[in-house]
Amino acid sequence: MSRIPAPALLLGIAGLIPFVWAALLILGLSGGREANLPPALSGDGRLIMIRYGGIILPFMSGVLWGFATKASGGRAVAAYALSVLPALWWFFMPGTGAVSALTNLATGFLAVLILDFFFHRWNLTPGWWMTLRIQLTVIVLICLAIGIWA
Repeated sequence: MSRIPAPALLLGIAGLIPFVWAALLILGLSGGREANLPPALSGDGRLIMIRYGGIILPFMSGVLWGFATKASGGRAVAAYALSVLPALWWFFMPGTGAVSALTNLATGFLAVLILDFFFHRWNLTPGWWMTLRIQLTVIVLICLAIGIWA
């Protein structure tokens, strides 16, 4: 397993900011700082999670699609088919309210982690990929759980 490149780690952590901020809003721990932020980061933390998660989940489909380009033969067919599932999941399962949307996002992010594992086992990802993805996904799922149950 190789070391996570600094840019990937830093951008991955930066990508968590909207999730963590939204969780803080939901928990009432924002300290009133949202008044100084762009409108996209103020208001209902659950809505922020839904909007941002609804962008990131299909983005992860695109990442998997990029990994699928390294595959060949039958594995390529499977990889391409699997790579579109997170985006299709969100398209067909956006939820009918905040809790169902957040639950569907959590399901989607957990499924992406499982797909990451398969792509990693097929040697389509960098050696450090799963280390990064597990860490990021755990934090995203904790934030989504706060949105669902807090």
